[in-house]
Amino acid sequence: MPVGGLQIVVETVAAMLDGGAGGARARVMAPGEGVPYGAAPVLLADTTLYGVTRLEETLRRWGQLPRPWLVLLADAPARPVQDARYLVRALGGRLAGVATVPYLPVLRAVRGPEEALEYKDVRAAAEKLRRTIEGV
Repeated sequence: MPVGGLQIVVETVAAMLDGGAGGARARVMAPGEGVPYGAAPVLLADTTLYGVTRLEETLRRWGQLPRPWLVLLADAPARPVQDARYLVRALGGRLAGVATVPYLPVLRAVRGPEEALEYKDVRAAAEKLRRTIEGV
């Protein structure tokens, strides 16, 4: 579930988590769509203060659903600003875990997630992301 961000990033992270399963393991949910029973929810935010503020707002309304994972995608090749880092740490108790994806400049130059996954750095980030969330 994206809490803000660019569509190419959302679709690429979904493809990363799906691992070539054709949408059987991971898919993007529409706003307001209910979390399917047994699903492990994953929220996606970028590392901007705006992105993590949207995350905080989403978690305030989260309710009795299982604690979600957070995929935090770097929006630049630098550390997030201090306020964004602090807010993510403060929200940690409401999350199942936090997985980070580094800044991937190639996402600015691809037509879709399939093309993005042709790049070695995107495939490496996908493997690390799946290992982190799946605990493998």
